[in-house]
Amino acid sequence: MTGMRVALLVDIVDSRALHDRALAQSAILEAFHGAARGIPVEVPLWATVGDEFQAVFATVADAVRATALVRLALPVEIDCRFGLGEGEMREVGEGNRGPIYDGSAWWRAREALDRVERDQERTAPYARTWLIGEQSDAERVGALTAHLLLRDHLIGTMSPRARRLAAGTLSGATQSELAARERISQSAVSQNLRRSGAAALVAADRALAGESA
Repeated sequence: MTGMRVALLVDIVDSRALHDRALAQSAILEAFHGAARGIPVEVPLWATVGDEFQAVFATVADAVRATALVRLALPVEIDCRFGLGEGEMREVGEGNRGPIYDGSAWWRAREALDRVERDQERTAPYARTWLIGEQSDAERVGALTAHLLLRDHLIGTMSPRARRLAAGTLSGATQSELAARERISQSAVSQNLRRSGAAALVAADRALAGESA
């Protein structure tokens, strides 16, 4: 694999405080597997060392939607940070679990993960995702990162039901289908999506991907 890609590094927030870290890792892998059903993934998520994971996407929009779906799908007691690096990627060898990658996408993903962890501890406790790309494209990358900060803050305020409804809508389910799953009325689904901010989150995601609302 060579060329421009989006590398994703993931770690678990407050992993040492979890009662069952193995269960948390399993939940994260399952959440990414679910997200990948409707999103192109160049290299599926895999666990690396400790509580970190890696994946590769072709576009920022795909990576942004996948990370949103994962946060929405995880139980509230399990949370992740995401470092996105947009840049060049190449295979440099073969490891026990598959190819070994290198390139600016990975360096930037590491820098982005370090940045969001630092900001979460200091100035932005709601921050979970950061993007770093080419310096020549700083204005676009800055706008995308602003979108991620607002998105993560919004997700952090959602109830478990609001998260499920947001995830379902992002995945293409209709309000009638969601109402049947939750055993509530379609009107209640619509009200929840508007009140929780999930409708705005979905509209922003679709605008980012160039889709019609």
